[in-house]
Amino acid sequence: MSKKKSFTLGELPGAKIWTLAFFIYLYAPMVVLVVYSFNENRRVMNWTGFSLDWYAKAFANDNIQRAAWNSLMIALVATVCAVTIATLAALILGRRNNFRGKDTSTGLISLPLVVPEIATAVATLCFFAVVGIQLGLISVIIAHTVFCIPFAFLPIRARLEGMDDTLEQASRDLYANDWQTFRYVTLPLLMPGIFAGAMLSFIISIDDFIITLMVAGAGSTTLPLYIYGMIRRGITPEVNVISTVMLAISIVFITAYWLLTRRQSVTTH
Repeated sequence: MSKKKSFTLGELPGAKIWTLAFFIYLYAPMVVLVVYSFNENRRVMNWTGFSLDWYAKAFANDNIQRAAWNSLMIALVATVCAVTIATLAALILGRRNNFRGKDTSTGLISLPLVVPEIATAVATLCFFAVVGIQLGLISVIIAHTVFCIPFAFLPIRARLEGMDDTLEQASRDLYANDWQTFRYVTLPLLMPGIFAGAMLSFIISIDDFIITLMVAGAGSTTLPLYIYGMIRRGITPEVNVISTVMLAISIVFITAYWLLTRRQSVTTH
């Protein structure tokens, strides 16, 4: 008796062609963006030759440097704060026995992942207005920290769940207190998840536009906001240059995150 052949979506007629068309539609604009960032002509879509002049002009622009510094500072501070909170939350939810509200707490931490970002931005702006927080770098850092917590929490929680707790039990059997066990056993084993969460949080923060647009004040312009302001006056090669640089940073961090989580999954199995 012959076995019934299982259904495979990729075997549908034209599935491969549609898949290829989808990826072309998704990534072709990025390729065009990168190519035209090396165009020597000021008219963006009029290719006249290869040049690095626009990169030199973009990197020498004081406004771009200021926006880049704001983006970097906000992303670093927000990442450190988000990873710290996410690590503590993962330890409490992953290492403590079941307690009332555990599932609710896990759901609340993950809620920003499914809530529309515009709703989060408006709610954050309203909250700042109610408590009297002035819009500026501090407000952007607070908003980014809260938004990045679930992105940091997921890889840290996954790493914690994949860890063998027998080493922690052995540490306590050797008369180590909770702090010593955490410092010398739990934390080193948890570091791959922490690094993965930090990289994901950093790239989410440095690329964010909607929340930053809502809560940023004078003197807190980030690179995404600066790019938006330049586009409203017309696309120039400098816009392509900045976008290409940010795209490269995103690719580097996402690739590092993927490699780290892939190695992490291999070591746990």
